[in-house]
Amino acid sequence: MKKQLVAALVSVILAMVIIAVPGNAYAQTAPKNQSVQIKNVIFLIPDGMSMGGVTLARWFQGGKPLAMDELACGLVRTYNADTPIADSAPAGTAYATGYKTNSPYIAVLPSKAGMWGVPPATTPFRPVATILEAARLAGKSTGLVTTCEIPHATPADFSAHAPSRKNYDDILEQQVYNGLTVVFSGGYQYLESKNRKDKEDLVQELKNLGYTYITTKNEFDSLKITGNSLVWGLFAPVDLAYEIDRDKNTEPSLAEMTKKAIDILSQNNKGFFLMVEGSKIDWAAHANEPVGLVHDILAFDEAVRVAVQFAKSRNDTIIIIASDHGNSGITIGDRSITSGYDKIPLSTFLKPLEAAKKSGYVFASLLKEDKSNLLDVLANVYGITDATQEEIDLIKNTKLDAYTGMSLIGGLIAKRAKIGFTTGGHTGEDVVLYVYAPQGAKKLTGTVQNTDIAWYMAEMLGLNLYGASQYLYVPAEELFKTSGAKLETDFSNPNNPVLVVKTGTREIIFPVNKNYCIVNGKNQKLDGVTVYIAETKSWYINAKALEFLK
Repeated sequence: MKKQLVAALVSVILAMVIIAVPGNAYAQTAPKNQSVQIKNVIFLIPDGMSMGGVTLARWFQGGKPLAMDELACGLVRTYNADTPIADSAPAGTAYATGYKTNSPYIAVLPSKAGMWGVPPATTPFRPVATILEAARLAGKSTGLVTTCEIPHATPADFSAHAPSRKNYDDILEQQVYNGLTVVFSGGYQYLESKNRKDKEDLVQELKNLGYTYITTKNEFDSLKITGNSLVWGLFAPVDLAYEIDRDKNTEPSLAEMTKKAIDILSQNNKGFFLMVEGSKIDWAAHANEPVGLVHDILAFDEAVRVAVQFAKSRNDTIIIIASDHGNSGITIGDRSITSGYDKIPLSTFLKPLEAAKKSGYVFASLLKEDKSNLLDVLANVYGITDATQEEIDLIKNTKLDAYTGMSLIGGLIAKRAKIGFTTGGHTGEDVVLYVYAPQGAKKLTGTVQNTDIAWYMAEMLGLNLYGASQYLYVPAEELFKTSGAKLETDFSNPNNPVLVVKTGTREIIFPVNKNYCIVNGKNQKLDGVTVYIAETKSWYINAKALEFLK
């Protein structure tokens, strides 16, 4: 307990003095007590994956070990700064930045604390650098691979800063300007001007920034990789399909995207950071739908296999796998087998899942408007030939969409498979930590905090997250306080406010969410994006901006 209190006190002090760290201190020497130099980190996040889901997926593939099984080495505590059950936004923030925070914050410090070992919330909403941003500052390539839309909570945590995970417009604009090397995901509709409040065409902005922009599987397959490849590939208007529903001709798999991303990122001899998320494990768990769940866990495990094969072919890469939180309380066994559970054969749990040809997400789309083909769909798509009248009436009397349909089918299949769920929400138990480290490198083990993973990754890559935060996100008032400059916020375009800094001879305009400023009418590149936090009316500016006052 004394050790933990000391650690918490140190965190408080460091959080208070972060601004004092030299601006160029975002890189540091890697650990000297290991015999190998780590250049690359691949962090794979199976969002919302609980141990019950892992076990079920393993049995579903015949009981043979998963690719991640051999890497299991500990547990991760996933709680928020203020509550014991995490949402993806604060959970991902902890992994990305090394700080616990609150829901629904994206890579900003908490406004509330109170949980064990969490320092007081002294600087609410302040952006803090992510491991991805620190890696980019050190000259490494960076990438994001997900099956959700790219501005969704977890990828946003590594590449943007906002008080709310729902603010897709700001998040995605920051992602476009945050210097990522490769993005493979979904969500291309959010780039289109017609769908944005600011009416900016972010597709054209990507092209202006030198990215190859692709949206089809054919373009993905034929993508030519060079030493300076910059790629955004978004393969669906919003999220990608569940693995069991995926059209292999139109969408790449998570494993395929992971391999292609590694191929691109590994061209950089300084190394890379890559985050890969199996996003919709979480979504299936929310719906209590075991078919989509097991197929997406197994698809994620194939991505793990790709990453581990790459890491084992060299001695400079670390693999980390950890869910951001539990979800659904899934169990192999429900209340119907409170007695006689030890007599139930494996087939009882698996056959109802094996019979399904699609996830419950597409159930509603398969039904005719009058639902007259309900029994055919249940039997031929989901293997349910024994639907009760009560179940039939429930479906017929429910207004179906993709989500209600998924929940209904999930309930029918789970009931027959004796799969239990305690909730449709997240859960607060620890999750499994998996790590691959080459011989001679430090390996994170034991029961750790989610924040420990960020510091471990930074240590292994020789990065200083404290210095990166100070350099990238300095409060504008502090940055310019000795310059005699006058600061004004221009809200004439409420969807695109700008900070205007004026001196005797210069006017510098900082557009929100972009990585450049405009000095006397001329664009000048910054080393990071400019962030405006409306809650505190605060601007955070890259310290490089001081150069343009001279």
